[in-house]
Amino acid sequence: MTVFAVTVARRIGLLIALLAVVFVVVDLLPGNAARAVLGRDASAERVAAKEHELGLDRPLPARFWEWFSGAITGDFGTTARGQPVNELLADKFPQTLLLASLALLVTVTVALLLGLWWAARPAGRSARVLQPGSAFVIAVPEFVIATLLVLVFSLWLGWLPAVTFTDRSGYPAGVEMLILPVLALAIPQVGWNLRVVRGAVTDAAAAPHVESAVLNGLPERTVLLRHILPFAWPTIAMSFATSVGTLFGGALVVETIFNYPGMGAVVAGSVSDRDTALVAAVVAVTGTTIMGVLLVADAVRAWSNRGRP
Repeated sequence: MTVFAVTVARRIGLLIALLAVVFVVVDLLPGNAARAVLGRDASAERVAAKEHELGLDRPLPARFWEWFSGAITGDFGTTARGQPVNELLADKFPQTLLLASLALLVTVTVALLLGLWWAARPAGRSARVLQPGSAFVIAVPEFVIATLLVLVFSLWLGWLPAVTFTDRSGYPAGVEMLILPVLALAIPQVGWNLRVVRGAVTDAAAAPHVESAVLNGLPERTVLLRHILPFAWPTIAMSFATSVGTLFGGALVVETIFNYPGMGAVVAGSVSDRDTALVAAVVAVTGTTIMGVLLVADAVRAWSNRGRP
């Protein structure tokens, strides 16, 4: 079995274990889905009947296996309120995917530009600004950055809307409504990744073959593209791939702040309803997406390391 196949099997196993943990954690929360759906005033008989309908009177391992057997075929079952989970995910997940993808695009573009600039001028003014600035934005949570963005650009300047309104398609009615949520997600990841880019490029530039290329009189652009970046790409690609998981996690919080029509409200409602199937479905979809991105990063790293000792 190849190293790549082992990596795929390991990550699939980790995702399955995570889904099992989700079932256990939701089951340990006070109350259950039957009580949450029927309300506190429901009689014990109605609650017991609802528990039987939802299968809550069955052992937890049996419930997990039944759900997992359907999930691997693409059927995530129904919510505690009777709505097909697949329909709910098809309606809301693309919007969260759009938000996270735009934030990743901003992260990659800005982090590469600033990281390369910092690496090229390690003792310049850029370093004196980027060193403390990146450390600050890494330390500040997304919801604090989102609040500051709303305060400055919505309340003080009035340039951008503080909440998201949707059109008939269910997506934001205007591009301007995406700007603040995307920035709230991207700013911390830009701070982290530009430091990774700077460190990876600096380490690669210190290699003996790079010094030889410079002494041979090769242009700076050629040295960067052919002798530095190929050695820095594995680290950079893995850092960007790791940011995908953080962006999805942060999106659930940022969506709530900006009233964005994504998975944030779905997750909040599913936890409130103790809806194990829905929580697990969200974890399965986002986890599979993140795993796919990480595998692409692994492929980039393998391609960059080809032929090396």
